[in-house]
Amino acid sequence: MYIKRKIQTEVKQHLSRKEYTIITGARQSGKTSLIKAIYKELQDENKNVAYITLEDKDILSAINTHPEEVFSYAMRPGKSMENTDNENIKVYLFIDEIQYAGEPSNFLKYLYDVYNGNLKIIATGSSAFYIDNKFNDSLAGRKRIFELHTLSFDEWLLFTGANNLLPEVQMIRAQKDYISSVHRELMDRFNEYLVFGGYPEIALEKDNNERILLLKELKNAFLKKDIDEAGINYHDKFYMLLTLLAGQTGNLVNRNELANTIGVDNKTIDKYLYVLQNSFHIELVKPFYSNQRKELTKMPKVYFKDSGMRNMALNRFYDFKNRDDQGQLLENYVFTRLSHIYDKDNIKYWRTTDNKEIDFIISTSFNEGLAYEVKMKCPNSKMISEKKFKESYPDYQFEVISYSPDETCKWILKL
Repeated sequence: MYIKRKIQTEVKQHLSRKEYTIITGARQSGKTSLIKAIYKELQDENKNVAYITLEDKDILSAINTHPEEVFSYAMRPGKSMENTDNENIKVYLFIDEIQYAGEPSNFLKYLYDVYNGNLKIIATGSSAFYIDNKFNDSLAGRKRIFELHTLSFDEWLLFTGANNLLPEVQMIRAQKDYISSVHRELMDRFNEYLVFGGYPEIALEKDNNERILLLKELKNAFLKKDIDEAGINYHDKFYMLLTLLAGQTGNLVNRNELANTIGVDNKTIDKYLYVLQNSFHIELVKPFYSNQRKELTKMPKVYFKDSGMRNMALNRFYDFKNRDDQGQLLENYVFTRLSHIYDKDNIKYWRTTDNKEIDFIISTSFNEGLAYEVKMKCPNSKMISEKKFKESYPDYQFEVISYSPDETCKWILKL
């Protein structure tokens, strides 16, 4: 049974626009299931639809010969520059794994320019670093990219069969003083989500031992594809970096220290970080500053796009209540939650030369925005870092996000 993803409505709405719809995201995040569901919806609406995957070597060979060869597998729409009998026939063509095309930019540009208005392509692509190299400026104005994240906590509840708890989460967020009667059950589910993450296949599996095995397969098989396609030769050093980053989630990334620890040069570290970012496993959060002389360096902080992959890198799956990295997991969750709400490039951190730090800063307009500090327990008094930040940025709304409900802090499930 297919469970609808939150992004599906947004993607479906974009189908009315001429720009091609490109869906990216980590391998196994559900991209194929998503476009097959939309394909089925359009089919039920009696639209002209076709679905192909470029993992099929015959199709791939054909379209690499010439873009027009794609119509050996799909209805040909009317050409926009010709007055043909089928001029008004619109075709929706779904292409899975577009990055495997020899020249995906040229392929899509040709079809867009020739069949503009009559051909709508909806394509998926993993390994965004591979796509980035080939999706050049020739596609400017011809595409919109959607990122499919792994499951949010709301989606996790649906996938794990806890549908009854979703209205509770929505009520908690909507009403300031709402007290849930299923608080303990909600937090047990939330703790489970923090440990195993949001890959759909992991959520659908009920047995925790099987979940660990599936995550191991994601790390050893699917991440390996990203590594191979990036041309990385020393897999052991790449995995060593992944483990190091997992252990320092929420901390500054010092390229020199990482290079010395792993035994590679800085250029190699940069390449590994680039691959991990663009295959949707980590995100590097930049510092927020207005005065470079007063605030710290430009070193980024690292977060994982999925806590399950992070915990797999550490091989650490014991219960959240018994962990010594609770703060890191909680901070990582807040990052993923914010990245579902805001543009990831607008999420930053604040840190001064005397080590006063605020975890997340989001600018909503000039000199205004939101500031969040993440704590397991709500502090008893105002923090020094909060006072310092408010002195410099008085128009930013500051909140402490806490794992435990407290009147003076924002409860984590209210975010």
